[in-house]
Amino acid sequence: IDVLSGAAVVNLFFENSTRTKTSFSLAARRLGADVIDFSASTSSLSKGESFIDTAKNLEAMGVDAVVVRHRTPGTPHLLASHLDVGVINAGDGPHAHPTQGLLDIFSIRERLGDLKGLTVGLVGDIAHSRTARSNLWGLTKLGAKVILCGPPTLVSDSWQEFGVEVSHDLDAILPRCDVLNLLRIQFERQKTRPFPSVREYAHLYAMNRDRLRRAKDDLVILAPGPINRGVEVTADVADCPQSLILNQVTNGLAVRMAVLWLICGVQRNGLTVDSSENKGQQ
Repeated sequence: IDVLSGAAVVNLFFENSTRTKTSFSLAARRLGADVIDFSASTSSLSKGESFIDTAKNLEAMGVDAVVVRHRTPGTPHLLASHLDVGVINAGDGPHAHPTQGLLDIFSIRERLGDLKGLTVGLVGDIAHSRTARSNLWGLTKLGAKVILCGPPTLVSDSWQEFGVEVSHDLDAILPRCDVLNLLRIQFERQKTRPFPSVREYAHLYAMNRDRLRRAKDDLVILAPGPINRGVEVTADVADCPQSLILNQVTNGLAVRMAVLWLICGVQRNGLTVDSSENKGQQ
């Protein structure tokens, strides 16, 4: 599909990535765009050039979109305020991961249909999860009930201010959930261990075969990846029929193709997006 033939998309990734970076690269190429994978370690950033100056120089070369992942929350917004090209947030610290939220919601709708009235449990490291924040925003907008679940050190009761339920007991909420999204413990963002041991965490919060038997028959299991088998989910459950973990990866490619088309293709082809049908839901 060469709808972006002649366009150029640059990946500015300052944190490690397998799925998101590869997915955006494949999405751009399948739409016919050229892809530039930027390496901070071999760029002029190592010579003292500022992040904004680097981005402006890339813009001056005629790129059509910048896909950015950065450890600092708000970096994509800052970048967008300095550039006249499309900026796509591929994850900014613990703040947000919009395309992950979109592909998770797409995967749920593909399996269960309308989200309205569904109960979705987000389980794990809520405190450091950008995926949790993007899911929470999208799911509640579409009428789902969201339950945040994890250890008290990783799930603050203050989240209730956003209209969601908070629980520290997975076994208590499990029978009510239509969907579980299992979030990785992000040790790289933590200064101290939030619980005594990984073994204890897995005992209390890992989705295993015993818990699967006590859940709804049509429970959908998601995980944004990377998954740590034996920590947030056991190997047999990760690979069971209820698991959509690999479906999420497949759907991520389609979702990111759509995002790139909306950011680059519409503008390049002089088109407009009619959102009048959705105005009442905004």
